[in-house]
Amino acid sequence: MTDFLASIFSTNGLLVGTIIPFLFVLTVVVFVHEMGHYLVGRWCGIGVKAFSIGFGPELFGFNDRHGTRWKLSAIPLGGYVKFTGDMSVTSTPDNESTGHLSPEELRVAFHTQPVWKRAATVFAGPFFNFLLTITVFAVMFAGFGRYVMEPMVAEVRPDTPAAVAGFQPGDRFVSVDGSQVRTFGDVQRIVSGRAGDELSFVVRRGDEELTLTATPDLLEQKDALGNTVKIGIIGVVNDQETGQPRLIEFGPLEALGEAVRETGYVIYRTGQFLKRFVAGREDRCQLGGPVKIADMAGKAAQLGFEWLVQLVALLSVGIGVLNLLPIPPLDGGHLVFYAIEAVMRRPVSERVMDAVYRVGLFAVLAFMGFVFWNDLFGC
Repeated sequence: MTDFLASIFSTNGLLVGTIIPFLFVLTVVVFVHEMGHYLVGRWCGIGVKAFSIGFGPELFGFNDRHGTRWKLSAIPLGGYVKFTGDMSVTSTPDNESTGHLSPEELRVAFHTQPVWKRAATVFAGPFFNFLLTITVFAVMFAGFGRYVMEPMVAEVRPDTPAAVAGFQPGDRFVSVDGSQVRTFGDVQRIVSGRAGDELSFVVRRGDEELTLTATPDLLEQKDALGNTVKIGIIGVVNDQETGQPRLIEFGPLEALGEAVRETGYVIYRTGQFLKRFVAGREDRCQLGGPVKIADMAGKAAQLGFEWLVQLVALLSVGIGVLNLLPIPPLDGGHLVFYAIEAVMRRPVSERVMDAVYRVGLFAVLAFMGFVFWNDLFGC
């Protein structure tokens, strides 16, 4: 019995070591996303009936002075903001509930607002996810700085793409695939996500610049949390003497600028991964659902709170990007319909919207089933 309790409640146990970190990570990301919808919706004059963290039966909650019900619900795998007008899944007003709205409620109902207000309210969720990531990175850069290495080649591993391409020790990277690089980390980040792609490298060798072409190989390795990941490599190595590692310290504004750049890169890399995944060029095991996130949260918590916060930042970007995909009923799907409405100057017909949303909902459910299968059986 003692061993059983220890396996549940110890710092390495299921409850304290995994479930609590997972709920912390997911709750923060979901709360920020929904708060984006809520704040911008309120700023646009839209009434809010409920703000919920989680789905299903309410565990507890309270009403604020504006009549909004703030609540925590039983299934902690998401959340929602319910605006006045009680929209259906196709983002059209529920006719039955609309008929019972008072003139004052109709004035602040979601579906009666100009299209730009509805679009701003919907976009605010993913946007706040990106703001959360920027904030986390800015605080970390301001507090801890960033270690970097010069983009130098200290060693070229034999029989690798770099050796075939003609890289030599002492080469200095100038750009990779047209993107200027400042540090060796910049080179690694570009190459790691481009396995199988032919890349153009501009390097400085002595007083001249050369253009070399190499196609990164796929390498399986462990990341900082112990997860198996597959990344692209070309086979060059840097070291202390050649790379001259140093700590860059940032002031508040510099940290913010660096955080914006870093968040932009993470957004780009996430989109790039999804594009390659759809094309069948990424390992399906790199995608996971709640079980994998819970496992990562537990591992991050064991390494320290700062690791857990970094996981929040990265997951927040992922949630933001996924929600902007142009697939109903995701936020991006709503935005597509609002864009069409803005161009046509009239809403898309309810029949078309309903048909598209059914297909989109099926696609979302299929994706959720896929990641759950990966979590439990597939990988």
